[in-house]
Amino acid sequence: MVCAPKAAAEIAQVMGAKADLAPPTWADHLYSCGYRYREGTMVLSIKELSSWSQTYGYFGRLARTLHETTPITRLGQGAFITRDGSVVVRKDWKILLVDISGVRGEVGSPPKPPGELAIYVAQVILGCWAGD
Repeated sequence: MVCAPKAAAEIAQVMGAKADLAPPTWADHLYSCGYRYREGTMVLSIKELSSWSQTYGYFGRLARTLHETTPITRLGQGAFITRDGSVVVRKDWKILLVDISGVRGEVGSPPKPPGELAIYVAQVILGCWAGD
């Protein structure tokens, strides 16, 4: 879903910039792909887990590893921003990571700083999960 043409089109519309998609990968229940912009590559990934304990554990490990800075309310069932502006969202037994560490500068029209880019993209993906 994060690498599907529908998601890419919705992200392009919200961002005001089209990205070239890198081929998706699937390994260890982690589905991911890169969105290549002129300003760098944003990587979207979804980790599918098998229980609440695995989900909470993985979410907590990401918070520590990626250096959580700010919790985000009203996004999924738990979310935070990392030191580099990436966003992690927990929804059911899935964890979304919008990794913008490879993006340098503002993207889109009107231009959005990488941290805003990550939040907008997370909102688009969650809308897809809800069936919107």
